[in-house]
Amino acid sequence: MEYWYLCLIGLAAQALFIFLEKRKDYVKAVAFKALASLSFLGLGIASSALCSNSAFARLIVIGLALGVAGDALLNLRFVLDKAADKVFLAGIAAFLAGHVLYLAAQVSISSHLPAALAIGLAVAAGLLAWILRTVEAKRAFKVFGVAYIGAVVLMTAVAGGNIEGKGGLMFFIGAVLFAASDVVLIFNTFTKKQRFGLRVTNLMLYYTGQLLIALSLQLI
Repeated sequence: MEYWYLCLIGLAAQALFIFLEKRKDYVKAVAFKALASLSFLGLGIASSALCSNSAFARLIVIGLALGVAGDALLNLRFVLDKAADKVFLAGIAAFLAGHVLYLAAQVSISSHLPAALAIGLAVAAGLLAWILRTVEAKRAFKVFGVAYIGAVVLMTAVAGGNIEGKGGLMFFIGAVLFAASDVVLIFNTFTKKQRFGLRVTNLMLYYTGQLLIALSLQLI
């Protein structure tokens, strides 16, 4: 596997980000989070040169770039207190756009699209019903949440229908981890008591998922 050292740089930056966020040193934390995010973007760009499907790789790299923007915005909410809600929603919008591009990339190579979409819609409906019964959030957050969870579950389902070879499997595992991180984020953000342990779980699932998605380009 090429460019594995970018994973090490990103993981080290992510660990420092978590440490600084725990200390509530949010300005420095944002800087290290940006470095971690730029690491998976750099990995995606480098890996795209080895991808046999340039159009697929292009969509994934743009999706990774939107992930970088989403990361920055979600963590800036701790710095920009007065605009925290708007910054948070902007971050979710960036991630949503990234998931749409991931979905478009997977649809472009899918040979099992109807079945994958049917499964994805069923899972998304069940998951959303459970989440909406459990969490308390403002209307705008719920609207964004419905669109967001729908997109990430559909993307994961279509990726599951494209497991052909190591690249497809790696992307699917990355998508599952990304989806799981989002569920953890929602419950830890919109429940009465937020737990730092769940915050760490959310971040590590998310970051590992993005790394796997970026790496998978070398094998597709």
